[in-house]
Amino acid sequence: MKRVGNIYDQICAKDNLRKAYVNAKKNHKNSYGVKLFDKDVEANLLKLHEELVNGTYRTGEYYIFKVYEPKEREIYRLDFRHRVVHHAIMNILEPVWVSVFTRDTYSCVKKRGIHGCAKTLKRDLKDIEGTKYCLKLDIKKFYPNIDHDVLKHIIRRKIKCVRTLRLLDEVIDSAPGVPIGNYVSQYFANLYLSYFDHFLKEVKGVKYYYRYCDDMVILHSDKEFLRSMLDDIRAYLREQLKLEIKSNYQIFPVKSRGIDFVGYVFYHTHILLRKSIKKAMIVKRNNIKSMTSYYGWCKHCNSYNLLKKLKIDESIFKQQASAHTAAGGEPVCV
Repeated sequence: MKRVGNIYDQICAKDNLRKAYVNAKKNHKNSYGVKLFDKDVEANLLKLHEELVNGTYRTGEYYIFKVYEPKEREIYRLDFRHRVVHHAIMNILEPVWVSVFTRDTYSCVKKRGIHGCAKTLKRDLKDIEGTKYCLKLDIKKFYPNIDHDVLKHIIRRKIKCVRTLRLLDEVIDSAPGVPIGNYVSQYFANLYLSYFDHFLKEVKGVKYYYRYCDDMVILHSDKEFLRSMLDDIRAYLREQLKLEIKSNYQIFPVKSRGIDFVGYVFYHTHILLRKSIKKAMIVKRNNIKSMTSYYGWCKHCNSYNLLKKLKIDESIFKQQASAHTAAGGEPVCV
């Protein structure tokens, strides 16, 4: 595999930092950190540029807080200036790292995402005989348990630019594991499992495999094959990545249970909305703005009866989306 070098100057470039500033600011224009940075954008960008060029840039202290939905997690937040640096890094490294990923990883990858995964899984389930059984699993405390030395080794398989590696190492060592909340963390997480993906596809010959962050689904015609695969996965994760599978893994027939994955429940003949999303949808059914988003979910599954039961008029959401777009907003998925 060809390694990439001489990219640090691209990360530090003033034009790249300005692009990173614009990207980091999206959807955060009213935050205190953005307003503070905006008081003197040029001076703040110049300071970041000088720190990066001189090698004096250091990650600041994190503000750590907990969220409890959909599950309890610690979120790490940095000052806005550090988010600008993370975007500057990924402006250059995103295409490099995406080139390492297999087509089977969907989280935080442009033009894939939840609905890209759902579309592929729906297509593959047409092979009813080849997808009779499902192995579904995820990793125990994935982000906190990512090992820094292993991650650095994986990064060095693709990047050889010494100054870039020094900057990435500084970001990695700024917190335990990989902190949820950092913009670069989602790419670190995907990269950490990327060679594991290649192992499943190219060494073990798995045909039907889907990964969204650390949630994984493997389909096969033979339940015993999946049981054997589970042992191989457990050994690889433990020995190569210092990770453990959660104890709630499942091997089951798709026909009788369906695959609860990326917000939907998939069967060979149809797709339903996940129960928790349906419940949230019912609670917010009188909020047009929220329901427009939920309607986007419904358009990718068999939701006619659900919409009818809730007495939801589809034309309302189409009108809402058109008005939103006409006002200069991003198009809403309807």
